[in-house]
Amino acid sequence: MNQWQGVLLSLVGIISTVWLGITGQLGLYIHPRYFVFTIIMAVIAAVLVVVAFAVVPRPSDEEAILDTGGRRGRWLWSAGSVLIIVAAVVTLLVLPPSTLTSATVKQRDLNGSASTLTQAEASGLIGGDYAAFTVRDWSSLLRQGAGEDFFADKTATVTGFVTPDKSDPENVFFVARFFVSCCAVDAQPIGIPVYYPGWQDEFKTDSWVTISSGFKMNPSAISDEQIVLVPDAITPTERPAEPYVY
Repeated sequence: MNQWQGVLLSLVGIISTVWLGITGQLGLYIHPRYFVFTIIMAVIAAVLVVVAFAVVPRPSDEEAILDTGGRRGRWLWSAGSVLIIVAAVVTLLVLPPSTLTSATVKQRDLNGSASTLTQAEASGLIGGDYAAFTVRDWSSLLRQGAGEDFFADKTATVTGFVTPDKSDPENVFFVARFFVSCCAVDAQPIGIPVYYPGWQDEFKTDSWVTISSGFKMNPSAISDEQIVLVPDAITPTERPAEPYVY
C-alpha cells in the first residue's frame, strides 16, 4: 500500500509538470530557459518511478501492519495518504496556476539591485529604442539615477499590475511586474512609480493596467520617488499570458 501511495504522489507531480508545459503555463513557475530541461527530467522521473516500483520488493502484509502500528495505524496512514494525494491533485491539476501579487511585493525589495539592470547595462540602454523598453528597463534607469533632463522627452508604454507606493499610497502607485531569473521562488518585484491621485477609486490593487505617459518630477510632497509617470488616462487590461519579465 505504501508503495502505491508513493507512486501516485510522484505521478501527480510528474503529470502536473508535463501538463503545465503543454498548456504553456510552466512560465508561471520557472524561467523559459529551463522548460526543455524540466520536461526531460519529468519524463526521466516517470521512468524511474515505474522501474523502482517494479524492482523494489514489496513488504508482506504482516510486515506492513507491524510497520504502521497495527490495523488502526495502517488505516490512519492510508487515510492520510489519500488526503495528501487528493490535495496534490486539486492544487496541481484542478486549481488554475496563480501569479505573484502585491502580497509578495511587501515581502521583497521593490526595484532592488537583484531585479534591476546593472549600471553598465542601464547605461547601454541610452540611445536605444525607447518604445520597446520594458518595465525593467525604465525602472533600472530610474534606480541608476538618470536625471529629469533625460526623461523630459521620453514616453513609456508599459503594462503591469497595480501595487501601492509605501510612502504615499493615496497618490502614487507602481505599475509593476516580477523579474524571474530562475523560478518564481526567487522572483523580484520591479516597477515604475505613477502619480495618479485617487487611483484606488478606479483600480484595485493587483489589477492589471496599461499606461502610456511621459515622466515628470513627482508632485507628491511625501513620496520617496523623485520622477514618476503622470498619465492623463490609464487603461485596464487583462493579465498577459507571460506576466513575468526575464
